[in-house]
Amino acid sequence: MNIYLDNAATTRLDKRVLKAMLPFYQEKFANPSSIHFSGQRNNLVLKKSKELVAKNLATSSDRIIFCSGATEANNFIIKGVMEANTDKGKHLIVSSIEHPSVFELARNLKSKGFKVDFLPVNSRGIVELSDLKKLLRKDTVLVSVMAANNEIGTKQALKELIKVVKDNGSYFHSDIVQAVAYEEILIDKLNLDFASLSAHKFNGPTGIGVAVINPKIKVNPLLIGGGQENTYRSGTYNLAGIVGLSKALDITCKNRKENKKKVKDLRDYFLKQLKKEISDIKINGCLKKRLPNNLNVLFRNIEGEAILIDLSNKGIEVSTGSACSAVNLKSSYVLSALGLKDEELNSNIRFTLSKDTTKAEIDYTILNLKKTVKRLKSFSPIK
Repeated sequence: MNIYLDNAATTRLDKRVLKAMLPFYQEKFANPSSIHFSGQRNNLVLKKSKELVAKNLATSSDRIIFCSGATEANNFIIKGVMEANTDKGKHLIVSSIEHPSVFELARNLKSKGFKVDFLPVNSRGIVELSDLKKLLRKDTVLVSVMAANNEIGTKQALKELIKVVKDNGSYFHSDIVQAVAYEEILIDKLNLDFASLSAHKFNGPTGIGVAVINPKIKVNPLLIGGGQENTYRSGTYNLAGIVGLSKALDITCKNRKENKKKVKDLRDYFLKQLKKEISDIKINGCLKKRLPNNLNVLFRNIEGEAILIDLSNKGIEVSTGSACSAVNLKSSYVLSALGLKDEELNSNIRFTLSKDTTKAEIDYTILNLKKTVKRLKSFSPIK
């Protein structure tokens, strides 16, 4: 049996999405920027895809910029806004549990002379409004807080955070990558200036994402060349990917409520069985304000990497944290920000479910996880 429980890293491509994409690799391969018939036909497809994405995010299509994924979108938005608005200030605030594409970019900007503050979170992984208010300054240009964390699944109170930031006269960006599959993100209603997402987190293709911008705010272009995407990101369109993203997002939004309930019920069952069968564990983050597909579990006195490898040998695929930083075996700064002790930072496993996960797969995982934990603890030097 092969069981995939790493859906926060990437998800299986929906068959309906693949079907929608295939014609644009062969029959309808023309460049949407070309002025001949085939090119202009595909340009209409591009515009309709953009309108569909905008509709599902409750915003206007002129705010949608297609790019290669959320890492690119995060870099484009944060770097582009900060560099284009130095007359307003040079102060950036990002939460201490942001995705590496935000966290490391902030550190990079700091090394280049920008003023950066890392907004703390409480022990449940939630940003406190009082902490944000303390860090805001007159020269604060941008605040970036993700809607939901990729490691622990904790959700933030975006509406309240945005209001505080906007009242200060600053701009707000949110990485909505993990949240969009399970939470309704209404861009205009939230008064959200900027947002980022990737298709492969909601059963779309890899290599395609969206940067949602506020056209009234100055942003330096990411790529200069042919002027595509209103000159923000030049380059030939990945039309097949764009079609796939818009289709996947539409399917996700139409089935969000049903999928959310199914996944949450299964996640809660998983947690109940975990607590029943395995002792000395702790759930990282907040269970109440959390995405329904996420369980990040601390297995005390066992190396998380050892659990991961043992489960992988049994056909169960999980994660110890962010897939984007898997090549770096340093302890998770996200878990550190929650206040975990040094000896606990490498003893965690992230289980992330999807709409395709079954109860039989959870039962098989619990059975084998119980054996794995018992075996590893038998020769652990710490009891």
